[in-house]
Amino acid sequence: MKIFLSIITIILISTSQLFSQEETLIGNGEVSHGGFGGPVIKFTQVKGEPGVLVGGRGGWIINHSFVIGGGGYGLVNKIEANNDFLGLRPYLNFGYGGVELEYIIQSDKLLHFTVCTLIGGGAVSYREHLWDDSWDEWDSPNDAFFVFEPSAGVELNIISFFRVNAGVSYRFISGAEFDDLKNKDLAGVSAFLTLKFGKF
Repeated sequence: MKIFLSIITIILISTSQLFSQEETLIGNGEVSHGGFGGPVIKFTQVKGEPGVLVGGRGGWIINHSFVIGGGGYGLVNKIEANNDFLGLRPYLNFGYGGVELEYIIQSDKLLHFTVCTLIGGGAVSYREHLWDDSWDEWDSPNDAFFVFEPSAGVELNIISFFRVNAGVSYRFISGAEFDDLKNKDLAGVSAFLTLKFGKF
């Protein structure tokens, strides 16, 4: 009788362990949540000239690996238009943003890799360039476009709530026909630096 009870006990314990160790695609049944936000700077080319894009990104982190978020970036340095507009040589306005999906590889390691994709849209227009270098409000023509930007980066854990991510991306542009600017003038490679603050 004692042997029978012992066998039943072992079977029950083994069965409960099997159910408690259910395997799932993500996180073996346990899901952790976090999030981050921070500024981004990108060095790129716009219509063949050096460009600096500044913006920010943030997202919801699932199981320390998957990120669902968004970001937006805009041109901050002065790039002149190719043609005069209303007798002036205006500067170029260029910006875009969208949904970002990121995968963090071995987030707990001091140095690790990330891959990310942005899918969204943007717009290009002009801003006035006056002789005294001041700005004046005026109506400029503008054009919208679709953007797809995959990227790969290396991330360094500085402290528990702060990380630095650096890497490269390529900006694919579709649907841009603004004055003499085409898709290829706005597309291109970027080198970026991101400062991430949050719970990882």
